[in-house]
Amino acid sequence: MTEQDVRQWLDEYGRAWVEGDPEQAAALFTGTAVYRVTPFASPMKGRPAIRKYWQEGAADAQENVEFSAQVWAVVDQTAIAGWQAGFTRKGSGARVELDGTFRLTFAAERGALRCARLEEWWHHRES
Repeated sequence: MTEQDVRQWLDEYGRAWVEGDPEQAAALFTGTAVYRVTPFASPMKGRPAIRKYWQEGAADAQENVEFSAQVWAVVDQTAIAGWQAGFTRKGSGARVELDGTFRLTFAAERGALRCARLEEWWHHRES
């Protein structure tokens, strides 16, 4: 796995978020992936749970999404990346800015690079 592979995955992740596409987001993960949004949150497990999270948390709740990311390190099948995002809450119109870090573990599934484990840490501010 190369830095370019991770960069491409992050670009696809960002595109899924910007487009509000839970199917596209879930397809980036293995069928048995573990997705943890904060260190103390219970992990989501598997594509159906990830798809539901993206539907409820992003597609149904956010608009005007922006996303960027930087690959910081790649060791074997694990990558560390920084990311920034912003969106408008559909219900309140509030603007949210986020700055976060990913620890991503990848696996090959059907010849494609898929994320098997996503752990993130982030901070936000809302105006």
